[in-house]
Amino acid sequence: MNDQNLKQTITEITDSDPEHKTASVIKYVGLALFVAGLMISCAALTMNNYQLTAGVLQKTITNQSQRAAVQKAWQPNTGKIYNTEFPFIHDLRGALKKANNQLKKQNKINPYQQKELRMYITKAAGTGFLNNHLWLIFGLTFGVTCLGALIYIVPRWWIRLPGIQNDHIYHNPVTRGRVVGLIMGSFLIVLYVLLYWAPAYLANWIRLVDPISFALSGQQASQWFFYGFMYTLAVLVMGVRMFIKYRHSNYHLIRTASLIFFQTAFAFLIPQILIALNKPSYDFKNIWPLNYEFFFNYKLHAFTHSGSIGLFMLFWGIALIIIGVPVITYFYGKRWYCSWVCGCGGLAETFGDPHRQLSDKSLGAWQIERWLIHSILVFVVVMTAGVLYSYFSGNGTLLGISTYSIRSIYGFVIGSIFSGVIGVGFYPFMGNRVWCRFGCPLAAYLGIVQRFKSRFRITTNGGQCISCGNCSTYCEMGIDVRWYAQRGQNIVRASCVGCGVCASVCPRGVLRLENGPEEGRFNEPKAFTITDDGIEMNDELVA
Repeated sequence: MNDQNLKQTITEITDSDPEHKTASVIKYVGLALFVAGLMISCAALTMNNYQLTAGVLQKTITNQSQRAAVQKAWQPNTGKIYNTEFPFIHDLRGALKKANNQLKKQNKINPYQQKELRMYITKAAGTGFLNNHLWLIFGLTFGVTCLGALIYIVPRWWIRLPGIQNDHIYHNPVTRGRVVGLIMGSFLIVLYVLLYWAPAYLANWIRLVDPISFALSGQQASQWFFYGFMYTLAVLVMGVRMFIKYRHSNYHLIRTASLIFFQTAFAFLIPQILIALNKPSYDFKNIWPLNYEFFFNYKLHAFTHSGSIGLFMLFWGIALIIIGVPVITYFYGKRWYCSWVCGCGGLAETFGDPHRQLSDKSLGAWQIERWLIHSILVFVVVMTAGVLYSYFSGNGTLLGISTYSIRSIYGFVIGSIFSGVIGVGFYPFMGNRVWCRFGCPLAAYLGIVQRFKSRFRITTNGGQCISCGNCSTYCEMGIDVRWYAQRGQNIVRASCVGCGVCASVCPRGVLRLENGPEEGRFNEPKAFTITDDGIEMNDELVA
């Protein structure tokens, strides 16, 4: 019986099972709720009217000269009520530009401030159905969407056996960049573009999470609080899916719980609590060079002017860079961070898991990966050196180049476009570890340590390999694991994040994650061996 006939037979058996039919109905109900929640979410963006008043300006613009200039520039539109945010934001952009032209140099509103002001003013100027029924809309958007996703996910518990099988997911059009994948990828890309460069158009969504932000930090929500909330929610909901899918493996259950914990506590809750205590917002697990802003002057100023806790944050961050990364990576490889702690990894392993099989396994992709990720590491080192030089010397140029321009270029190209728009938006097209594999400078730093000075490796038992290809199909980092397994060669790659899925999908137990002595890590098979009887050739390699 070929694969197609086998698949058809299994489908006929499961479709005739009453329990499977019930689960299918429940899944469709969940899918319907999820889609309904998304539609209501999109509709929520248009559920307010907008009117800019003196009270709104008083609330949103603290600089008196700027406020007066904006009020004067807005005068032709005084009293006007806008039914949607698009014409309101258009007129507001023009008023801010006109006001900026009238202001003296010391009071100019820079482009970043204008972007922030447009968002806060739009949010404050909103009146209408959404503002009057905030918790209702919150429940119908976030609540219904998450509930639908969970209802869709949970039936996997009883209609699928524990374990991960290569069930032809590689050919599934939903996760292959087509149909739903194309829609999802486009939605994520647009969301990230608006979030980074036009957050005013998301003002209603940001308004929905204001009560949560006030409860945690005592401040209104920014676009970054909204982003953190959405990010954490995605990890939590899709983490349930991971618990069900990986319930056969204690390693994956604990690893998933770790990712959820670090994202929820360290990346989302603790920074908000620090803000409430009038301390710098800080993610204690975010390490330079991934946290490329760590050495920026405003960050250093915040650390050094926040008492003992600020100094602790500074020394903690430096200690992680110099001591924590090399020491822990020596014992456990980069998996301790990339697959257990990192927020980027947490989103990739949960929300991005359905797309993990899309990573390119070709040699050409590997060559691009090595050049690109290490070039970004060099870029961030040079940028940081320039930033520190400017901080200590007070000189804004180094070798005739503006250090501010360097960090602006890095923040725009790498920090925004690559890590956000491409890093997440391209999940349905290039797999779930696009940023981790091609762009993350911390992954490059960890990978260098792992490759040359670490006890971690994935060992293989080539004699048991049946060349099914499950390991390579499910490798999110684009490693052709089967190539190593067929040769009985340990996998010691700088890019490997040690997620362990390759070992979980192997039907013969060929692969195993190990932390052993450094000796014997590189057990690369030789093309020939010199013996007492002469030279023995390795026919497989020579061929």
